[in-house]
Amino acid sequence: MSRLLERYRQEIVPKMMEKFGYRNKMRVPKLHKIVVSMGVGSATQDGKKLESAMRDLALVTGQKPKYTKARKSVAGFKLRKGQSIGCLVTLRGTRLYEFLDRLINITIPRVRDFRGLSPDSFDPDGNYSLGLPDQYVFPEISVDKVEFPQGVNITLVIDKSSREESRELLSLFGVPFAGTER
Repeated sequence: MSRLLERYRQEIVPKMMEKFGYRNKMRVPKLHKIVVSMGVGSATQDGKKLESAMRDLALVTGQKPKYTKARKSVAGFKLRKGQSIGCLVTLRGTRLYEFLDRLINITIPRVRDFRGLSPDSFDPDGNYSLGLPDQYVFPEISVDKVEFPQGVNITLVIDKSSREESRELLSLFGVPFAGTER
């Protein structure tokens, strides 16, 4: 079992039940999935950039990514409907907690001039999204082998929660928000 999942079950659930007054531990918000994606806008001209992004995303997540395709044509961007323009991975179960553990403890501290994650990046359903400037911050990626620097988008999908509940859950996991001491 992942150490973060064990911590969730042993420490975080009782704290959340006490703080929000849940009567049943099944009511406590839970991470449902993590979606890690890379949009490669220049893939329309150079297919090697998309292949490079796929390879890097597979290394980071430990799972094979799938292509994302354009939903409609945009002449100004030389984009055709159905053309591959990015890649994504959906992590669930044990891989989700292992990825989150590495993200919190290894990857985020490697971001240059890091001052904490924005506490305002929650959507109305309580899901949290963050963007990393490039894939170099992941320790699995060798800087020498990266052909094209590319940003990474990460969305943490949380079940049964509001913004406040989601923020408290992620804080208990150890996510470093700006303006809070860890």
